[in-house]
Amino acid sequence: MEYTNRDDVVRELQQSFQPLMTKYGIEDIGVFEEQGQKDIYHMGYTIRKEGKTYMIHTPYLMKEEGQLAPGKDLWTVETDEANTDDVSGFDNLDDALQSI
Repeated sequence: MEYTNRDDVVRELQQSFQPLMTKYGIEDIGVFEEQGQKDIYHMGYTIRKEGKTYMIHTPYLMKEEGQLAPGKDLWTVETDEANTDDVSGFDNLDDALQSI
């Protein structure tokens, strides 16, 4: 398993902002980060589309030194809307983005 530092992951995510905005009609985009349970760390995007906010992320494994390695290649879509459940299990980012 190959680990990289957090800044490299963030940089890679940021490089895809403009292409994703154009392809999916996204109004605003940023990096999403959240510490999960134990050694899981979630990284992905915070997206605003059609006035709604979504957090789309995938898990990484984190070493104590803060280095990250990709975890399961599954994406989750969360929203900040009440009474809306998270949707998990997207095989790739495109499928997750097409769902919103």
